[in-house]
Parts: sequence; structure tokens; C-alpha cells
Amino acid sequence: MYTDLSENQLRGYRSAVRDPGDFDQFWAATLTEARDAGWPVRAEPVATGLAGIDVLDVTFAGFAGQPVRAWLRVPRGVNTALPTVVQYAGYGGGRGHPMENLLWAAAGFAHLQMDTRGQGSGWSRGDTPDPGAAGPEAPGVTTRGIADPRTYYYRRLITDAVRAVDAVRTLPVVDPTRVAVLGHSQGGGLALAAGALAPGLRAVVAFVPFLCDIPRAVVATDARPYREIRDYLAIHREAEERVLNTLAYVDGVNFARRCRRPTRFSVALMDDIVPPSTVYAAVNAHAGPTELSVWRYNGHEAGGIDDDEAALLFLREQLLDG
Repeated sequence: MYTDLSENQLRGYRSAVRDPGDFDQFWAATLTEARDAGWPVRAEPVATGLAGIDVLDVTFAGFAGQPVRAWLRVPRGVNTALPTVVQYAGYGGGRGHPMENLLWAAAGFAHLQMDTRGQGSGWSRGDTPDPGAAGPEAPGVTTRGIADPRTYYYRRLITDAVRAVDAVRTLPVVDPTRVAVLGHSQGGGLALAAGALAPGLRAVVAFVPFLCDIPRAVVATDARPYREIRDYLAIHREAEERVLNTLAYVDGVNFARRCRRPTRFSVALMDDIVPPSTVYAAVNAHAGPTELSVWRYNGHEAGGIDDDEAALLFLREQLLDG
């Protein structure tokens, strides 16, 4: 059932989320620090038994030089540098099994699927720890280190997302001028952030992106992960201003305002996990060309395989024909 604004209201909705005055400096300094702590990417072949796709176990330097895992899947027998899709996982998931998620390599792309630090024990496997600062937190990761933007969990994860783009461009099988980012939910939020922060990307795909217009989301849905922030504030009643200040540094609306890459969004009007108004907030703030699929009768699964099919056509246009 619909639980948010009407469809007409959604089309015109604009977020009131604030833009921190030092937002750009904060992220520039964070990424400079991460790059200064970098080291060469490691990639080792994995035996899978697949006939048409090769898989490599990749480790790269993420936030503060900390190791982050990924799978790289490529079509077997290709001898040219390939257009590449970097994919980020939804909340609770990791990079999964090497034989999962074969669409992008089967379609002719190099495909880097980034692991998610400190997650990967919900619906898919992960292999990357989160050694960052913590403190009092609600169960889950959305309030980890939330008292300060410098210690916040999503500062580390967004940095990993950008560094994944840096890393994949160093691999011989990748054409560094033809790279796009993609994700669903949390992964969509990370794709938006990378679209704003990683130079030279060709395109962004953000299915029902999480982490957009967060102050509205926290009061518009009772579902997790946003519920974790509400639970935290129900106990730490004095922390609202401090928490909202931290969240502004990772809000997808602020990244959308800076993302000039062609971006394909999807939104589901019966989504009770990512309220549709928060997706429209990012779409309506976006600084570049946008496409949007609206799924009127779907929840957080959104368009499923239909979203994937549309994204494949979009990325072929942006990476092969553009």
C-alpha cells in the first residue's frame, strides 16, 4: 500500500536537507588521506568451473589504506580493455559467492563487486572487517560512530566505494575511461556518492537508493535500517542536532547536487524501507541528466529483473555508444 506522498506530490518534492559548508573540503581531505595510504591492488584467479567467465579475488586499499575485498568477473578470452561496472551491495550484504551475480560479465563488461566492510552476514557473504572507531550504537551499522562525521561508519564505506573505482582502473583488463557504478538500496546510495566524488565516471545507476533525505526517512518509515537511527535518538535524546549534522555529510541529496554524470534511478511507490519521497528528493536535486523508472505496485524489490534489463540498455548506451 502507499504510505508516502501522492505521486503528483512526489514529482515536485524537494528535500530540506542542509548542505554543510565544509562538505567539499571534508570529502576532498578524506579521499586524499585514503589515496596517500594506498598500495597496489592484488588480484588472484579463482577456480570456479565456469566456462565463459573468469573470476579474480581482488583486494584493494580503502579508507585509511585498510584492505577491502571484491570479486572481479570478466568474459573469458577477451584481449581488449573492457568497459566496466563497479557494483555495491545492499544493506547487510557483502560481495557474495564468486559464482553469483554473473549478468554484467555475461553481457561483456568487466564487473567489480565490492565487499561491504563490517556487513556481509545478512543475505550474502562478506569478507571485509570494519576496524573503524565505534561507540554507543543501535544494532546494525547505521549509527556506528554517528556522533561525529569523522568517525561515522558511512564515511569509511563511501571512501571504500570511491577507492574501488580508483582500484579497478589500475587493472589491465579495464578501460579506465569507461567505468560506471551501480547499486540497489544501500548500494544505490553508494553509487550516488561515487558519482559525485570519483572523477571521470561515465554513468551511475541507483536503484531505490538508501541514504537520501535521511531526516525525512527517519520519521517516514518504521522499517530498518532507518529505524536504527530513530532507536538511537530515542535513547540519546540530546544528540539530535549532532546526529543530523553527521548525516548531512553522507546524504545522497547532497551528493546528487554534485553528481553531473548521466544517472538512472528507480523508485517503488509501495516501498516501506526506502520511502519514495526520499528517492525523488535525490532525483529532483540531481545536477546531471536523469532517467527514472517508477514501479507503482512494488516494494523495496522495485523493478527486479526489469530494472536490470533497463540498466543494461542504459549502460550499453553510456559505455559502448557514448
